[in-house]
Formats: sequence, C-alpha cells, structure tokens
Amino acid sequence: MSATDTPTSTVTLTETAADKVRGFLVDQPDVDDVALRVAVQAGGCAGFRYALFFDDRQLDGDLIETQHGVTVRVDKMSTPYIQGAVIDWKESLEASGFSIENPNASGSCACGDSATF
Repeated sequence: MSATDTPTSTVTLTETAADKVRGFLVDQPDVDDVALRVAVQAGGCAGFRYALFFDDRQLDGDLIETQHGVTVRVDKMSTPYIQGAVIDWKESLEASGFSIENPNASGSCACGDSATF
C-alpha cells in the first residue's frame, strides 16, 4: 500500500456529532486527557456492537485523531472493522443518539447498535 492509498481518517466524526460530544464534556472537570473512544466489541443482536465512550486511557496501538476539536481514539483490534465509518448525531421524535454508517458492515439489526462483518 502506498502513501496515497492510506486513508486520512480511521473514522469520520461529523461536526454535529463533535458538537454533541463537546456538549457532554462541557460541565465535566479535568477533561484534558479525555477522548471519545470508538470500538467494536463482540455482542449485540447482529454479532458485534459499537461502543462509544469517554476514555482517558491511551492503549498500545491506538489510532488517535482530532476532529472538530474532539480527540477520537480507536483501538488496534477495532480499526479493521470501523475503518471509513462516519459517526453522526441524529435527532428525531422517536429517538436521539449517535449513528454509525460503516462501509465494512455486511448487515445490521433494527436497533442500529450492532453489525455483522
């Protein structure tokens, strides 16, 4: 793989999602080292589930990026599953929350929180 083939981002955090992340952290003390961790874990109704949480740890092999003022960390085991995904914030009358559009997923369940690879 040449340098031109290397993706510029592991995941893309939309500006709307970044605004929401910053909003969650605004009243929290000592958030200088806190990042949004994006992971894929075994479980969920489709086989794997997405995990998004705040984390102050930096794991060996993490891919770290800053997008729209938010630090995003992806662990090395999750990277192949989530490479190229777009994380957005959706609000509707039925529900509000983060949504992940993942080009690597071969299927997902109705809840949108889990995927098949």
